Amino acid sequence: MKLWRSGIVWSIFSFLGGLGNFAFNIIVGGQIPKTEFGYFTNTLNGFAGFIALPVLMVSTAVVHYIAHFRGQNDEARLQGLLAGSQKFLLKVTIAGSLLALVLADPLAHFFNFPRTGLMGAALICVLVGWWSGFGVALCQGMAWFKRMAVVSLIAVAMRILFGWLVTKKIPTAEMALSATTFSLLANLVLLYWWKDIFRHGAERISPWNKEFVTFLTVTGTYVAGGWFFLSGDALVAQKYFSANELGSYGAAGQLGRAIPSTVGPLIMVMFTSRSGGRKAQALNDQRILLTLCGVGLACGVVGLIVFRRLFVSLIFRHPDPSAAAMVIPFAITMAIMGLIQTVATWALASRSFKIPILYGVSGLAYWLVLLYRGRTPAAILHLMPIGAIVALVVLLTAWLITQRRQSPTLIG
Repeated sequence: MKLWRSGIVWSIFSFLGGLGNFAFNIIVGGQIPKTEFGYFTNTLNGFAGFIALPVLMVSTAVVHYIAHFRGQNDEARLQGLLAGSQKFLLKVTIAGSLLALVLADPLAHFFNFPRTGLMGAALICVLVGWWSGFGVALCQGMAWFKRMAVVSLIAVAMRILFGWLVTKKIPTAEMALSATTFSLLANLVLLYWWKDIFRHGAERISPWNKEFVTFLTVTGTYVAGGWFFLSGDALVAQKYFSANELGSYGAAGQLGRAIPSTVGPLIMVMFTSRSGGRKAQALNDQRILLTLCGVGLACGVVGLIVFRRLFVSLIFRHPDPSAAAMVIPFAITMAIMGLIQTVATWALASRSFKIPILYGVSGLAYWLVLLYRGRTPAAILHLMPIGAIVALVVLLTAWLITQRRQSPTLIG
């Protein structure tokens, strides 16, 4: 099966998973107060996403190298990377866990989280996600997208069932977060194929060198930029907005962030393909995936804007004109952010390092503007689409200049 077809299969499964997650939001939104729903969404997207960055940075770099060595049929370096990854990811996970524990309280105070229970629930979610994410990184690098699709559906089913049970009994944001934590355990199923990845007795050549450290640094900038662009606004909202405003903003955010999440599988498949090779057939598949990403983002933003009132009403079990109005700028912003992420991901997989570095720096600048000026829902939702358009123009201009001046550097 061609890679782009595999990407479509995974995207279809992910779309079904997205519907499942929307059903989860409907269940939780109907069973916990609106203010608790706002705390839940901002803690999950903002605080938990921020704390999870270190391991995500490392795993993204590992995925790239697994895909490349597989594409080059370099079994010795592949096995060396896999063997080294176990120990390295273990050390990063332990270090990240300790760092998260140290930073939790200062971040909670700075961003005005109302109680320590939210931080505890978020930390548990992040830690479980780190330990189960190792299997996800390996499977993505090995291009086992159908297996990942099946596991993701299992995870959604676990999230819905567990979330319905616990929020019905204890209607708090912490219980909603615990459902996400419980669903992450489904990723451990991926370790069932452990023997298909590691081959005992095979020759191993360690790929851990200066080049890998350089790529890891660039990847870290890229991953941080992705969080600043796609989720950083959640922490800004948590810092400045009232509890009622957070509820409406959280609903609009969940709907808007679903747009880049829907095309996320296509971006991941493209990243794996681009990291693995650039032969004629691979390039054709990658262009098809890029086209599908653009179509998916366009359909997502149009559909969300048209049906925004219905979607918001389903979440809260009643109309919320304030949240419905917020959906429009949110949807436009997230669609543009999806385009920016696609360009940056293509450049990272191509090892054109200037673009992902610029992506990270632009993301930080975007977030700092929101933090300084976005003190009300009206202000932040005015700034977000403007910042997204500026970032898109900057990234596309830099990408076109880079393409004209030089060819991407290949892994040695």
